[in-house]
Amino acid sequence: MHVKNIRLINFRNYYSLNIDLNKKTNIFIGKNAQGKTNLLEAVYICATGRSFRTNRDKEIINFNKNEAYVGAQMNIGKQEKFIEIKLEREKAKRIRVNKTELKNYKELYSGLNVVIFSPEDLKLVKEGPGERRNFLDMEISQIRPVYNFNINRYNKILFQRNNLLRSSKFQTNISSLLEIFDLQLAKIGTDIILERDKYVQELSKISSITHNKITLSRENLELKYLSNIEILDNKIEMEKNYLNKLKKYIDKDIEAASTQLGPHRDDILMTINDKELKTYGSQGQQRTVVLSIKLSEVELIKKQRGIYPVLLLDDVFSELDEERRKYLIKSFQDMQTLITVTDAIDLKEMETIEKSIFYIEEGKLM
Repeated sequence: MHVKNIRLINFRNYYSLNIDLNKKTNIFIGKNAQGKTNLLEAVYICATGRSFRTNRDKEIINFNKNEAYVGAQMNIGKQEKFIEIKLEREKAKRIRVNKTELKNYKELYSGLNVVIFSPEDLKLVKEGPGERRNFLDMEISQIRPVYNFNINRYNKILFQRNNLLRSSKFQTNISSLLEIFDLQLAKIGTDIILERDKYVQELSKISSITHNKITLSRENLELKYLSNIEILDNKIEMEKNYLNKLKKYIDKDIEAASTQLGPHRDDILMTINDKELKTYGSQGQQRTVVLSIKLSEVELIKKQRGIYPVLLLDDVFSELDEERRKYLIKSFQDMQTLITVTDAIDLKEMETIEKSIFYIEEGKLM
């Protein structure tokens, strides 16, 4: 699995760019704010249909233009794919796969799996549950497309239920109206919770081994999915319990004017040697845990799909010590990797690997 070529028009600070990529390692060197991360973003968008930096597509369009284009020629196993995305300020984005236009970006399944690792990923540990839920949703959607459909459907039903709760003082039959939404929430919500719990269990097994190696057996990492709905082996019984709990919470939901139960309230607990990482972990421990999780994502995708994803490393080498840099470099030898660095000095540990080096200045290849 690899991206062969990227073409950009009016994408961020790139007015026009056409670049062929190495099947192995690609290193983009340049000072800050020159456009290195924009190249990683372009690959990510072609893989998932959305940015890892913003939810507002118009921010991606060059400030002086009204529309932008990104196209990626990629190889997925033995299959060739050409993904094209057109962005316009006043219209929804348009996506074509092998020249066939999709009805909606949510239909996109590029087949290209990507894992992004950047200093911003510390938010996965430091910030609130929303960051960790978004992480789960993005990663599971890449390997189980039906999950993305369920998330979109769940969010739509949740939005409608919350609107009903906010107008509850004007409703006389609120309970019967809520029941319509509750049946759907319990069914879809159960599917989401079970998928997330399964994914976190798999990720925890791999990341525990990875983290143990990185820390030379000094630290034991464990991840656990925390749900406010009891997770049961029997899916039908779990749906029934979920529905009953929603009914019991009706008064609380009406008072709060929002739904208090469900996967939109869940979290991941991360512990090091049985202590909560967010509260008791040092900056170094938190950074190492994120590295372990990202490398474990790679292995989990390989396990699920039989091929490695494309790895995107955004300015992470300066954040890691020498031992962790060496471990990271050793880990990406068998996959296509796109790396951004601010200084060529960061390349000294990559002298022997197959690579292409690109120098970026003000949105141009130098």
